Amino acid sequence: MSVTEREIRNAAEVLLTGSYSSQLHSHSQPSPHLFYASYLHDEDIYVGISRNNRMSAVRRFFCLLVTFDLLLTGLMWLMCMMLVSGGNIIVSFTSQVVHYHIQSSLFDIVMAAISRFTVLLLFYGLLRSSHWCAVAISTAGTCIFLIAKVFVFDWAKASQPTFQVMLILVSFVLAWGEAWFLDFRVLSQEMKAKECLLSSTMYQESERNPIVRNFINNLPGSRDNPESIANFYSPLESPQDSDDEVCSSSQGLPSTSKSKPVDYHSRAKEILEAAWVLLCSSDWQLEKETAEGATVHSKTIPKGTKVFRLTAKINLSASLLLNQLFDHVGDMPFWNPTVIESERLEVIDQHTDITYQVSAAGGGGVVASRDFVVLRHWEIRDGAYVSANASVPHPRRPPTKKYIRGENYPGCWVIKPIPGEDNWCVFQWLMNTNLKGWLPQYVVDSAFTNVMLEFLEHLKTHGEKLNNGSLSTA
Repeated sequence: MSVTEREIRNAAEVLLTGSYSSQLHSHSQPSPHLFYASYLHDEDIYVGISRNNRMSAVRRFFCLLVTFDLLLTGLMWLMCMMLVSGGNIIVSFTSQVVHYHIQSSLFDIVMAAISRFTVLLLFYGLLRSSHWCAVAISTAGTCIFLIAKVFVFDWAKASQPTFQVMLILVSFVLAWGEAWFLDFRVLSQEMKAKECLLSSTMYQESERNPIVRNFINNLPGSRDNPESIANFYSPLESPQDSDDEVCSSSQGLPSTSKSKPVDYHSRAKEILEAAWVLLCSSDWQLEKETAEGATVHSKTIPKGTKVFRLTAKINLSASLLLNQLFDHVGDMPFWNPTVIESERLEVIDQHTDITYQVSAAGGGGVVASRDFVVLRHWEIRDGAYVSANASVPHPRRPPTKKYIRGENYPGCWVIKPIPGEDNWCVFQWLMNTNLKGWLPQYVVDSAFTNVMLEFLEHLKTHGEKLNNGSLSTA
């Protein structure tokens, strides 16, 4: 197990145990992010890690923000002076710099930006300081100066005071923005990364203990009555041809070592638990509803991540639908145009595998194709088939320049039989995906909703062909 995986694992254990302790008195169902948090915070940890004595990604962004502060302030001052003087740069420079006076010149605001730039880059860029003292001094000094500037500046002689007001306000906002970003983002994320590194060093011997098992062991009464938290369910038929499909699909695929199936199986169980808790949580908001009654809901979970849940009724038996989605994953591009490539990389066991998929471009071409390497696992929960998935690395499919490698956080398909209607089932899809890249959030949200509904239509069409016998289920 790599250092990064150990860091994420130890952070997850702390998050799981610590988050639940605040809810012991309520005796309510655990919040959906108790399990999900172990996967949600890995990006925060990643950007806070300093590698090979280089500054972390979040600190590097802070240095860029400070540089942007200086450049924007200087540009606004230059534009303001050119407008006031009628475009004569020599006259502007002479009156503002050579004959500087605090009552008539705004060059001191540029000097304040230069001072912030020098102090902040010296302490947080060159010296790599982890204390808030320097940014507190620079922000406080800037605020005191700007407030004094407002009182002593001769506004009566300003021909266009709007520009002067904007320059002062922008400088004020940027100074406070730098203080906020350093304190709440840079220092907190770097501290979190250091704690994970320390935990990883101290607890390497227990790195293979399942996270969810440790969490469950801390639940009230779990040690005295372990049966109350076990996953009991009534027998449900196996997916159609599931044994044959798994065995046949395993031929020609690389076999895993004895250690890998244990590791992947444990991770797959944790992924399913996280996805199930998130799916069953409350506070979902309706995004879209079709004329046939299919709905897409969304909710924002911690750190601002938005997840989507599709619910629809499908004219297929539950076992056959699971068979098509799980065992016949390689056939998906033939009936689902939103996927242009699908491959089973490795079979862990009859319920667990690793797949590779490439999504088609979405949003009218705005969202380019992404590829995903996904660990999948299915089991039965509350009388329904639950097939969960999340991204994992795999040596057969490393990231390439051809596609942006997307990341799936714990998500799932839930397929529940309808009593008395053997050829119908309720289908739910929890989409929890980070497309990476620089995409506006509203574009991503719209693309997700449309992709889910488009997938549903293709799935219904595929189901009709299976029901009328035009396609084989083998």
